[in-house]
Amino acid sequence: MKKNIFYAQSGGVTAVINATAAGVIETARGDKRAGKVYAGLNGITGALKEEILDTGRESAATIRALRHTPAGAFGTCRYRLRDAREDDAEYRRLFEVFAAHDIGCFLYNGGNDSQDTTLKISRMSAKYGHPMTCVGIPKTVDNDLAVTDNCPGFGSVAKYVATSVREAGLDVASMCATSTKIFVMEVMGRHAGWIAAAAGLASTRPDEAPHVILMPEVAFDEKRYYKRVDECVKRYGYCVVVVSEGAHYADGKFLAEAGGRDAFGHVQLGGAAPVLAQMTKAKLGHKYHWAVADYLQRSAGHITSKVDAEQAYALGAEAVRLALGGVSDVMATVVRKSDKPYRWTIGHTPLRRVANKEKKMPRRFISADGLHITAACRRYLAPLIIGESPPPYRDGLPQYARLAGVRVKPKLGEWKGR
Repeated sequence: MKKNIFYAQSGGVTAVINATAAGVIETARGDKRAGKVYAGLNGITGALKEEILDTGRESAATIRALRHTPAGAFGTCRYRLRDAREDDAEYRRLFEVFAAHDIGCFLYNGGNDSQDTTLKISRMSAKYGHPMTCVGIPKTVDNDLAVTDNCPGFGSVAKYVATSVREAGLDVASMCATSTKIFVMEVMGRHAGWIAAAAGLASTRPDEAPHVILMPEVAFDEKRYYKRVDECVKRYGYCVVVVSEGAHYADGKFLAEAGGRDAFGHVQLGGAAPVLAQMTKAKLGHKYHWAVADYLQRSAGHITSKVDAEQAYALGAEAVRLALGGVSDVMATVVRKSDKPYRWTIGHTPLRRVANKEKKMPRRFISADGLHITAACRRYLAPLIIGESPPPYRDGLPQYARLAGVRVKPKLGEWKGR
């Protein structure tokens, strides 16, 4: 009996999450065990609201174009499913929707919080009378998912950040004799400094940017930081600093806290870059500029890493094969076989080893002074940014997929939950 598949995207988007969607849809279309592939509109909320898209109504060309289209084509969400004891109605609604549309496979594409959702649905499916195979697909620019060697989305943001820092460094070097001497670039990374570390790939010599990298794994030490910046300005004429949004003091306080929390209880962060730049000005007196990469870093489809895009697609394809083969309660993973030459394959791991777990930078990847990366870190990062996977261009601009977005006719009443 053919199994209908429910696929959805969750959490922050990436430059290659749609490549994963393409891997899911194209693989299912070529497998006789697969029925229809439905996509939840805006993540798991699409299942709750019964807002479901029929990917079968999309042309082969459109699905193929997803391979080079950034951001979440089906919409995403930050929505935490409550425990059943907190909100039994959510789960009853979910499995009513899955039953109404004869859905036998659940594929959720997201980070560690999203894999908590996959795990909860897997555990609850039998209880609510609708057994399903549930497979997680990794995705996060933060690269902080446990077990998998790296996460789709990270390689491309690493390529973007390293490129941007190299180019900005050339800019500042050109102006430093009579103008700007300090440039601070803020990148994503709440608790893990993988993205900031990737900027270090831009420097092949001590005089090249970035000169200082501030990661959440090492508490911010003002005295050490000012000393290093001052040395760089005196020696090279300027200093480029990369700072993770989650950089913090020894007491745990972030350099910049905006106040408030998101749906998963995470502190909302403000701008670490302007705060750090102003602090540096006040202490050392140098003219500065700062930038926050923000959404630009994670949606830069024009500078996607080929390795990243290939791994994203392969993980989507493997998730379908696992689900249709009856393998449940797992997340597909990237397994590194060697650094040089770079070789990788796809594996899988139990969801319980991933859900709500966070992988931080190992100390051996961070320089002794805590302000840069080591050779071991370079060996790990370098293969992930290799190759280009550019979109087609028309009139000088990249062309991306546009979905027809045909909705499946609802069979149940309106959801009146939270």
